Amino acid sequence: MLLCVNSHHQPWNSTLPTLILLPNCKTSNDVNQIHARLLTTGFIRNDFLTTKIILNFISSPHAHLVEFARHVFFTRHAFRVRRKQEDPFLWNAVMKSYSHGREPKQALAMLCLMLENGVFVDKFTFSLVLKACSRVGLVKEGMQIHGLLKKMEFGLDVFLQNCLIWWYLRSGFVEIARQVFDRMPKRDSVSYNSMIDGYVKCGMIKSARNLFDCMPVEEKNLISWNSMISGYARSKDGLDVAWELFEKMPARDLVSWNTMIDGCVKHGKIENAHRLFNQMPKRDVVSWANMIDGYAKLSSIDAARSLFDGMPERDVVACNAMMAGYVQNGYCMEAVKIFHDMLSKSEMLPDATTLLIVLSAIAQLGHIEKGISIHHYIEENGFSLNGKLGVALIDMYSKCGSIGNAKSVFENIEEKSIDHWNAMIGGLAIHGLGELAFDLFMEMEKFCVKPDDITFIGVLNACGHAGLVKEGLICFDLMRRVHKVQPKLQHYGCMIDMFGRSGQIEEARALIEEMPIEPNDVIWRTLLGACKNQENFNIGEPIANSLIRLDYNNPSSYVLLSNIYAGQGMWNEVSRVRMMMKERNLKKTPGCSWIELEGTVHEFFVHDKSHPQVTEIYSMLDSLWIPNSGASYCQS
Repeated sequence: MLLCVNSHHQPWNSTLPTLILLPNCKTSNDVNQIHARLLTTGFIRNDFLTTKIILNFISSPHAHLVEFARHVFFTRHAFRVRRKQEDPFLWNAVMKSYSHGREPKQALAMLCLMLENGVFVDKFTFSLVLKACSRVGLVKEGMQIHGLLKKMEFGLDVFLQNCLIWWYLRSGFVEIARQVFDRMPKRDSVSYNSMIDGYVKCGMIKSARNLFDCMPVEEKNLISWNSMISGYARSKDGLDVAWELFEKMPARDLVSWNTMIDGCVKHGKIENAHRLFNQMPKRDVVSWANMIDGYAKLSSIDAARSLFDGMPERDVVACNAMMAGYVQNGYCMEAVKIFHDMLSKSEMLPDATTLLIVLSAIAQLGHIEKGISIHHYIEENGFSLNGKLGVALIDMYSKCGSIGNAKSVFENIEEKSIDHWNAMIGGLAIHGLGELAFDLFMEMEKFCVKPDDITFIGVLNACGHAGLVKEGLICFDLMRRVHKVQPKLQHYGCMIDMFGRSGQIEEARALIEEMPIEPNDVIWRTLLGACKNQENFNIGEPIANSLIRLDYNNPSSYVLLSNIYAGQGMWNEVSRVRMMMKERNLKKTPGCSWIELEGTVHEFFVHDKSHPQVTEIYSMLDSLWIPNSGASYCQS
């Protein structure tokens, strides 16, 4: 706790005691004490002290300190009489708190204020405004800044021109960025590297290479080489070219090695990646995380864990890589365990990515209690739900069976994106609440939220499961005619499933025949499943036989055909299909159920006897069996 007391060694009219207190100021109470001292001593009028306060507080991670710095600036400094062309460093410091903070648009308002009040602006002022424009997508305003710079004496400064290139690239205007680059009277390595990096990120690898080859030798540096290696390593057939550049580059750093390892991992060349990993003169956490990720993607989870255990030091990135690997391979409990290990170590706090991964794990496990616990952690630590974290939380609650909690999270999110709406609609669909999903879809229009292709998959799926054929047809029509979203295979699959569930087999087949894209095996298998359920032998049998010819290793087509024959009492055909499966060594994927008991999720397959308490379970089932019911629970 900060205490502003008079020092026996310093006179009351000295600013030194206040200056000494500034670095220790953290809480709103501390700010109030500083403010009170300034007012009671009259130091609020001391330009030297107030400038020190602004510079000390304006870049603080504590919001109340930043707000106080802004208050002091606008009340004591912003509108005082100033010398001609006075250095605007204090204005720039405050502007940076906006451009790099939570209110980027206010940086543009500050620029307008400076120009209206005759405050001198410099190149750093404009660089901060361009940063703000890029963060919130202010394209029109950014172009106005470009026009204003043309009227300024320092408008052609290399630093500012580089800022313009960077802004245009961030805004997606690659061609205009190139025009700025070509018109520059003087360029430096930053100019070339920004343009090369922009091309690489847009997938324009040939343009990037042409510029790289034209780049003066003295301007080429590690950033130039690494950008090109990264571009080729990510491209479909570029790994060999990346190797060539890697071998040719005059010097390498950690980024060079990690980029190559990452490229090998993405192309499935884990042996090459491990060879590079062993050759590295120095490794960092990214090196280890790339290798862990590579082995996990190849389902070599033991090798990934061995690397993880062998790390000299771990950080959040490494833990996230290991957790993601576990989740990808179905080892969700292990991912949750790493999360709890992180919580027990004060130096390794989970970040937003960690929370996304652990929520995904819990969604797969159905661990509602653990999900609620993590929700509390998110709230207590001030994580925003406006982005992916809110989407993951809605999804987790939906998959854990708590649609009420999912709805509560959704309603409390202030800035909902299309992903939040999609997650909520998808959650309602999972729970068979088709009418609510359709109503939520219609509500999007009131809030001017434009649906995307995922939205329509969710709504169509919800309508299908709830038997809302009319609403589904309305949705499908709105998608094409109003929102101009081109239907994909998934949308047609939802429509065919909807028709099939409602018994409209002929309509489902007619839609397949009208599809502008080639139906895949999933589409035909959806129709086949509907034929089985509706006992439509005439349509189902030829579809099943066609599927078996196309993909004879997929057991589901055989099972559906067998069930269709069984429904018609054609037992000889049933035996023939089952014999085909036996000859081809095909087995039906067994059904699976989960149940959570006292925080532990138990998994059961059909005829499963792997559970450690299997004897007690079957004994209990046998005790529930009712004589003369015709079946035993333990055999069902």
